[in-house]
Order: sequence, then C-alpha cells, then structure tokens
Amino acid sequence: MTEPSTQQPRQSPPPPAGSGGTVPLDSTAQLLTRITAQLGTQLSLVSRNGTRRPMHRTRPSEALRPSDTLRPSAAPRPPAAPRSPDAPTLLVVAHGSRDPQALRTVMALLDRVRDLRPGLDVRLGHIELNRPLLPDTLDGLRGADAVLVPLLLGRGHHVKHDLPAAAAAAPAVRTRVAAPLGPHPLLVEALYGRLVEAGWDPADQGSRSAAVVLAAAGSRDPDSAQDTRRTARMLAERLGVPVVPAYASAATPTVPAALRALAARGRHRTFVASYFTAPGRFASAAAGAGPRTTALPLGAHPAMARLLLHRYDQALSATAPSGMVSLLASA
Repeated sequence: MTEPSTQQPRQSPPPPAGSGGTVPLDSTAQLLTRITAQLGTQLSLVSRNGTRRPMHRTRPSEALRPSDTLRPSAAPRPPAAPRSPDAPTLLVVAHGSRDPQALRTVMALLDRVRDLRPGLDVRLGHIELNRPLLPDTLDGLRGADAVLVPLLLGRGHHVKHDLPAAAAAAPAVRTRVAAPLGPHPLLVEALYGRLVEAGWDPADQGSRSAAVVLAAAGSRDPDSAQDTRRTARMLAERLGVPVVPAYASAATPTVPAALRALAARGRHRTFVASYFTAPGRFASAAAGAGPRTTALPLGAHPAMARLLLHRYDQALSATAPSGMVSLLASA
C-alpha cells in the first residue's frame, strides 16, 4: 500500500481571455498598488540627470526648483555616464543669502553643471546663512576626494581664509581648493549675455554716449579690488565703451557715484552690469541704485556652469592632493 501524497493539487492556469474565465479583481488591484508604490520609492532616489541620488541630498527642499526663466526648455539629455570612482566630488562653495531666490538660482546652476558632465558628483556647501553649510557637506564626504570650487568672483577674505580653513578642519577628506571664478573670459561672456538681455545693443560699440557700471559687492582686500578692475577692463574691451567698477560696500565709488561721474563725461546711455553670482542684498541694492537698464545677476548662465567645470579641471591638473592643494593665486 502506498503512502498518500502530501503535495497540494496543481492549480490550473488562469483561463485565456475570451474563454469566459476571469482574473480576481482584488488580486489585480493589489498587484498594481504594490508596483506603483515600488516605482514611487525608486524614482525618489533618482536625480534629474539619471544617476542615483545620494541619501543625504534627498530632502523636501529640492522640490523647490527655479522657474523656467532660469534655464531653457529641456532638450533630450544624453544617457547618464556611470560615475568614475576616481573622479573627485565637485563641491561648489556659495556664500549664502537670506534671499530665497539665491538658493534656487544656485541649484539651477548646479543642474546645468550636472547636465554638462553627467555622472560627476556635484554638491553644494555654503559659507553662511543657507544650508547645507560647508562643514556639513565636507562631513558627508569622509574618506573621499573633493575639489572645492568657490562660487565667488575674486580673491577676498572668504576665498583666502574661510575655504582653506574649512578644508583643513576636515582631515578625513582629501581636498583641493580651486581658484575663484574671476577674472576670466567666461565671466565676461556671462556679463555680456546679461547686458544684452537688459537691452544693451551691440550697435552701441564705440558710442560716445554709452557706458557701463560694473556693480560688485566690494571688499577691503586689495587683491579682490584688483580682480574686479581686471574684469571691468576685459568687459570694456568686449563692449567697446568705458566700464567703471563700483561697489555696494567696503570700497568706492558707489553705483550712484559712478553713474554721476559718467553723466558728467557725457555718458548718458548707461547700463549697470550685476557682478553677483545670485540675487541677494547687494545685488538688490545695486539694482535699486541704477537705472532701469540694470542687468540680472550672473546666476545660471551657461557660461557660469562651464567656468565652474573649468576651475574644477584646473584644480585636478595640479599636483595630486596630500591633504590640501590650493590654486587661489591661479588666473
């Protein structure tokens, strides 16, 4: 006599469509619900360039994106390249501002950088006023390599002291500190583009009545003032009219004083170029002191994204870091 089988009877497959059989509706609904939930979870971990989003960057504030006026309509993006394990993180160091539009603008600029170089780990740290603060971002890079690229326009106190001090205070991160963004021809390209948006006519080149005031934040550091003057000279060569640097603080002349001096010389068709990386208190003060023909800050202009990557590559081409390499004196 044989033992009775312990196996469960094999169930017949679901009847094919049109045979009169049906699939249980509750099972189908549950399956679709599970699939939808899993997809939502996975998509929340994917950044806009198609790479996996690091967990420390997945935060509710990232839902606040700049308006479409800060970047062109999206073109088809190339497939994201796998991130090279040997490529150091590009850590953009912004000053920080209480103006909420400043953070949105910087995030839009970082998106442009990621679009230009898919797969590169691009992060943000602020010197003050905004999160993430630079020490917190560095703390999340323990054991990694990083290039600190200042989103700053010249050699001032923050570039010379704050960035090297922050890098030295993070010995678990192998760091390089890149040169500030200016002076550089790509900055002149961005300034020129913003002036054209504000109404500058290339036909004004060589005009005896036209001029531009380059409105900058200002610094007591003589190297910072020298960098601003050099940018003004480069912009003057591009425009073919005088460009006078002016400052919102710590240096003279002010924007109104520079405009009056130009008017006394017969330069009545004047524009103000905003030599600021993003909206903020100084940019607003310069805009309020100038004529209606005041350009927007440099912001997420495509040339700014290219310049950040140029400074990153420039730092990488220097000697490999043993603790920290600084390129602050580089042009």
